[in-house]
Amino acid sequence: MTAILKTRLKQFLLLPLWFALLAWPLMGGAGAAQLAMTLILGGLSVWGIWSLSRTAGFKNIIVAPTRLFPLHFLRRRGDFFKKALTGCGGVILIILPLFLNNYYIDILSLAALYALLAIGLNITVGYTGLLDLGYAAFYGVGAYTYAILSTGFGLSFWLGLPLGAAVAACFGLILGLITLRLRGDYLAIITLGFVQITYLCLNNWDTVTQGPNGMMQIGRPALGSFVFRTPIHFYYLISVFVVLAAVAVHRLMQSQIGRAWIAIREDEVAAEAMGIDTTRIKTLAFVLGAAIAGVAGVLFSARYTFISPESFTFLESVRILSMVVLGGMGSLPGAILGAFLLTVLPEILRGLTNYRMLIFGIALVVMMVFRPQGLLGKRS
Repeated sequence: MTAILKTRLKQFLLLPLWFALLAWPLMGGAGAAQLAMTLILGGLSVWGIWSLSRTAGFKNIIVAPTRLFPLHFLRRRGDFFKKALTGCGGVILIILPLFLNNYYIDILSLAALYALLAIGLNITVGYTGLLDLGYAAFYGVGAYTYAILSTGFGLSFWLGLPLGAAVAACFGLILGLITLRLRGDYLAIITLGFVQITYLCLNNWDTVTQGPNGMMQIGRPALGSFVFRTPIHFYYLISVFVVLAAVAVHRLMQSQIGRAWIAIREDEVAAEAMGIDTTRIKTLAFVLGAAIAGVAGVLFSARYTFISPESFTFLESVRILSMVVLGGMGSLPGAILGAFLLTVLPEILRGLTNYRMLIFGIALVVMMVFRPQGLLGKRS
């Protein structure tokens, strides 16, 4: 027991002090001391909870209430409670903006936009198992399609929306046909090259995209004399598209196409042997995911009335992919939850600038240890 205690003391005292010593030149003496205390207290807390969970008394505390409360009642009515929870969450998201200022509403509208993107990427990565690192390219294609049509030809938002989705879907079709025979790392490299090519075209094609200066004075959506201008208008507008996309994807997953996507994800060779046209199904996944990204791009350009190539880089693809992985690949509610968490949490932690990345790092490690399948993902 003494040897174990000494080992724990080394882990929870010496390691934090070593990290604080390394951070001293960057954070100063006070910041390094705060970092050391945070790591020590956090480590001791985790160790204490883990040690307590190993004791018989703790297990009795956890198990005893289950003997009094009929958990089988919840299992039989699991679908009802899921639907009720989803309904309550939807009502909260509808009512919440009425009690917030424009700053927080703008954050929520951005989170809803990322939720739409995560739903689209989840089709390719989560359901079909195709690692796409170039998803921001479709996002940018949709945004620039509407921006060009709006500023150059005066096209309205409602006409530019399907055109932006269609052009992005065409790019998804091209990428899908190119990558038909590729899997794993090779597919990821091709999609990475695709987003870099798209970014360079947007940045250097000055006569069409106005290059790094970006495009301004993009038209806003309007219904008759009513023009969408304020953050709350766009929050509800984007939320409508999120709901439509979620319902459409959910219905698809209940169909033969959805089951074919899952079969390809689990074993493409076996799926093809069972008669699934993997070429057509994989291409369809790219096309649908790209179309949803195109819709999100049109909404983005109409919301901010200004776009530039810097909004559609490889790092943006990584951010959207992180949302899908955090929520759980192959989980529709997980993709939406991951988008809201990775958009809202950085704003909540804005006051902890020195520790924000530290908190994210610790959360990532804990996530990979205890929930490698994601927050709402299913264990394989």
